[in-house]
Amino acid sequence: MSCKTSAYKLFFILAITLSSTLVLAQSNKQKELETRRQELRREIQKINQLRAENKSKEKSELSLIEGFNYKINVLDNLIKVTNQQANYLTRQINTNQKKITDLRDELKVLKEEYAAMIVKSYKSKNQQSRIMFLLSSNNFKQAYKRLQYMKQYADHQKQQGETIKLKTVELQETNTKLLAQQEEKKKLIAENKEVQRSLEAERKQHHELMKTIKSNLNLYAAQIKKKQQEADRIDAEIDRIIKEAIAKSNKKAGKSTTSSSFALTAEEKVLAANFVSNRGKLPWPVEKGYVTLRYGSQPHPLDKSLTIKSNGVRIATEKGAEVRAVFSGEVIAIVSMKNVNPIVMIKHGNYITAYKNLGKVYVKTGDKVSTKQSLGQVFTNPTNGETILSFSISKGTSTENPASWIYKM
Repeated sequence: MSCKTSAYKLFFILAITLSSTLVLAQSNKQKELETRRQELRREIQKINQLRAENKSKEKSELSLIEGFNYKINVLDNLIKVTNQQANYLTRQINTNQKKITDLRDELKVLKEEYAAMIVKSYKSKNQQSRIMFLLSSNNFKQAYKRLQYMKQYADHQKQQGETIKLKTVELQETNTKLLAQQEEKKKLIAENKEVQRSLEAERKQHHELMKTIKSNLNLYAAQIKKKQQEADRIDAEIDRIIKEAIAKSNKKAGKSTTSSSFALTAEEKVLAANFVSNRGKLPWPVEKGYVTLRYGSQPHPLDKSLTIKSNGVRIATEKGAEVRAVFSGEVIAIVSMKNVNPIVMIKHGNYITAYKNLGKVYVKTGDKVSTKQSLGQVFTNPTNGETILSFSISKGTSTENPASWIYKM
């Protein structure tokens, strides 16, 4: 085999591999965008469902603003993802339209070549002419070569016919795919227009509410600060309990009680390792709900000069929602504080999960719990109908972002 032939084959294999990889990457990207779009649509459905359930309740302006901001953010994201999908489909449609043009040109050339071969074959199909062509050879070697040529010509003719069939099928499939993509794009554009109308309605209500609030901003700023102070007081108590539990575990193991990490038994080390191996795959602490406040420091949606510090997440859920353990572990505390609803704390090796604002508690300190086991029920505010669970994760006394641990949070 010549170097030129080898290089051509290698180039052909690389081209096929690259093309397959590109098609697979495009398919994965398309699936990823569609999955994200459906997630956002489901999230909007959850928000609308919870809003409908609490429609008769008189919510505070702060709660309403949080609700509007969250839904506006989700609608914005849905529009962005849908636009990405539509743009992606546009690129695919353009690619397929070019492919159809190229295939049609290729088929035209193939059919012309095939027609010319048929005419040539017809002219020389007489059996006697073929025998005479062989007999007129100067020697046996030439006759053998002529026989091989005749066979190769017939094979080439057959192969050309098969190529035309394959290219015709490919053209039909590409046309079908193009029509489906055009229909999908049309549907996405129609859906996006509906979402944009919904977004404008939300923004209008948000704007009207903000005008009312700005007339008495100092009052709301005081409410925000008070709410943050209460959250800080709860976090300080949780931190104190964790430090106490660390000191207790270290004392039992004969280690320094001033250590900032738990002294783990062999069993607890396995539990902690299993907890870590499930990072990003842990179940939600409630079956249905959406995050209204995310982890970390962030400006308040009402007054950007005020900062909210959140050591966990706040999840809006339905009335009577059961609180679930996100992983197996041991209940290390049921926290009771003045003017604060019960908090359940669970230890998973050297990790702690805290479930705040419970109306009912089904477990007690020292209980061993399993993944998704019910710990109690989320408290529903009788005034505004809100059912909010606050949830946090920490490694020792260091808080972690629950979104990194909980599946698709």
